[in-house]
Amino acid sequence: MKLKFVSLLLFVVIASCAQEKSPLIGETEWQKKMNADFKDASKSPLKDKDRKAFKSLEFFSVDSAFVVKAHLTRTPDEVPFKMPTTTSRMPMYVKYGELNFSIKGEDYKLNIYQNLELLTEAGYEDYLFLPFMDKTNGKSTYAGGRYVESRIQEGDTLNIDFNTAYNPYCAYNEKYSCPIVPNENYIDVEVTAGVKVFKKH
Repeated sequence: MKLKFVSLLLFVVIASCAQEKSPLIGETEWQKKMNADFKDASKSPLKDKDRKAFKSLEFFSVDSAFVVKAHLTRTPDEVPFKMPTTTSRMPMYVKYGELNFSIKGEDYKLNIYQNLELLTEAGYEDYLFLPFMDKTNGKSTYAGGRYVESRIQEGDTLNIDFNTAYNPYCAYNEKYSCPIVPNENYIDVEVTAGVKVFKKH
């Protein structure tokens, strides 16, 4: 009887450990990393109560139609400006260039930016910031729009993967200060790629 009890206890412990180390949910490595970061208390933007109940962000299915090769027109003479945020913070940005691309046969244009403060940080010297809004906002995606990150590349093209579009942190927690998407960065199409709207518990 004692042996059976010990065996049962061992099974419960092993099962519990297996649950704790359950594989990360995600269709791609990027999605898995996003979920890992959101579970990690040291990185997650989630409030404690939301993080404890968190299993996975909701993503659209990966769609190659939203991986675009954009023509980049650099705009080196742009004047830096203070980008409005969801708080009183006004970080300095500069428009790096204009992206022209096609999605499902239709042509669109977005501006891409550099954060001047980030340029001084190691690893961010070539970082580019693409905030955008589209026809899914307020429906299947966050009402305030989403962001895509990129890096400076050689030549006059830039690869943009909207499957990596993510929500501003203020979509999860109002304590964060998030850049507001400029009005000119709206595209009249449903970008059904990337992270969906977060449903709070």
